[in-house]
Amino acid sequence: MSVKTFTAVIHKEDDLYVAECPEVSTVSQGDTIEEAILNLKESTELYLEEFPLNQEFSKPITTTFEVAVNA
Repeated sequence: MSVKTFTAVIHKEDDLYVAECPEVSTVSQGDTIEEAILNLKESTELYLEEFPLNQEFSKPITTTFEVAVNA
């Protein structure tokens, strides 16, 4: 068994924190950031049991961009 490092993108929706893993498209939520990450870890582990990584994965490219919004 090997250990891989994945990315967690977290944002707040109403009263919950939503955590997403862009590498494998898993999503989970929790009442706290820590709970959301723990739930994301569990859902990602379960996903990878069913759909193992067949090749060496690479981290996604992360960048920022600007959009015009009416304030």
